[in-house]
Amino acid sequence: MSEIEIPVKNSYSFEEICKIRTKKEQQGKSIVLTNGCFDLIHAGHIYSLEKAAALGDELWVALNSDSSIRKLKGINRPIYSQNERAYLLGALEVVNLTFFFDSTNLAQEIKRLKPEFYAKSGDYSLDNLNPEEHEALEEANTQICFVPFLEGFSTTRTVESIKNT
Repeated sequence: MSEIEIPVKNSYSFEEICKIRTKKEQQGKSIVLTNGCFDLIHAGHIYSLEKAAALGDELWVALNSDSSIRKLKGINRPIYSQNERAYLLGALEVVNLTFFFDSTNLAQEIKRLKPEFYAKSGDYSLDNLNPEEHEALEEANTQICFVPFLEGFSTTRTVESIKNT
């Protein structure tokens, strides 16, 4: 991990996000929300983010915080800190902003933001979408979109490949 402070851009607290959301609604902008760990960003992530961005006016990425990732994936994760991950995603042209969430799902944030679109990669379906998130999306009248999945790319596969090298 770096000792240098990483200049994270386009990353906000959730309260700031709620204020920005109100402004975007007033401007008639549609929001595409996606979420994930983005623990070790790879071509599959970028591909899905590009496809998700095309669904609306702005793409917002909710990043699992470091503590959230540890709850989901164990003590050896994340590989990159939340600030490093936010920096990487914030540098992408297709990502308008990022924010962190601490829980293991995004249901509460969905209920407050009420995005027009929610995007997940094609390795997800309605059957394996988090039930709390699914319920929140239905309550918010959010269109759920599954963007194409680029086969052969995964953080877990990359980590295993590095371990075996």
